[in-house]
Amino acid sequence: MTRGKHFIDVTREPALIVCPGMANVIEVEGLRKEYRSLRRSRTVAVDDLHLSVPEGCVFGLLGPNGSGKTTTIRCLLGLARPTSGRIRVLGRPLPAGLAAVMGSIGAVVESAAFLPTMTGREQLHLLARVAGVPLARADSALEELGLASRADDAVKRYSLGMRQRLGLAAALLKDPALLVLDEPANGLDPAGMKEMRDLLRRLASEGRTVFLSSHLLAEVEQTCSTVAILKEGRCITSAPIGTVRADRQAMYVRVDDLARGRDVLVRAGFDTEVVDHHLRVAGADGAAITRTLASDGLWVMDLRPQEVSLEDLFLEMTGPSAVRYQEVST
Repeated sequence: MTRGKHFIDVTREPALIVCPGMANVIEVEGLRKEYRSLRRSRTVAVDDLHLSVPEGCVFGLLGPNGSGKTTTIRCLLGLARPTSGRIRVLGRPLPAGLAAVMGSIGAVVESAAFLPTMTGREQLHLLARVAGVPLARADSALEELGLASRADDAVKRYSLGMRQRLGLAAALLKDPALLVLDEPANGLDPAGMKEMRDLLRRLASEGRTVFLSSHLLAEVEQTCSTVAILKEGRCITSAPIGTVRADRQAMYVRVDDLARGRDVLVRAGFDTEVVDHHLRVAGADGAAITRTLASDGLWVMDLRPQEVSLEDLFLEMTGPSAVRYQEVST
């Protein structure tokens, strides 16, 4: 049996029919969440946050510790009341429309909590009865999450990764249109991470929307199609991963006369600097660079793209010396 604060997918509400033409499954406008202490001091966890999450994608919410990721998720699930701002989930405003969409949302926030002496199968069967779904769906979820062979073991014998998978199995019981996960790969070994990655991609390919937060940037890079990066409660960028990378990508070029090559490219409007015996040209494709240099009699001896990982971008945008970036529209 789970604690109520961890799971939202256990009500008897009828499943919401999501309109196929729905542009965004989640819309957040100007979200602000303040916490007040007994001494009347205020802590701002989320500050003027704007997010749009399209239907049928795996959307990653990233940010350093304390950036507002978990608070944002709790507001989306009705577990925390926003101080101000507007939220729409599955086309309904929150918190007023929460009851109408609750049956179409599966979620695991922070960590899944189960009674340690009950087996995984017993607990999923109990949740299935509460949710009003066939017990066969619980058995199917155990199989899908790779827990069938351990389903009749007490949960106290499960590893952290197995408990994570059992929590996800519970969240999938009602075949939700929206799946909200906080650190879903936490505690998984490399094989388990790959299984989780493949599962989340498949769920999105079937038309569901997966909204997850994570600090495992390599996994996010391989799993998510779109990301938003938070810093100090604000969104500093939100876009498809390819777009975020493209805005920071550059080409490295080598010619015999670097100084002359730089002057030629700068005159042509390219953002160019000399780095490690190469010209680093930002925001341009190789063909345009080659044509520009050749038109002035300079021949390219080496041309290669700069490898930019999501981790590089994350550290650049959220580190102590990071500049303030404008949000990129999806």
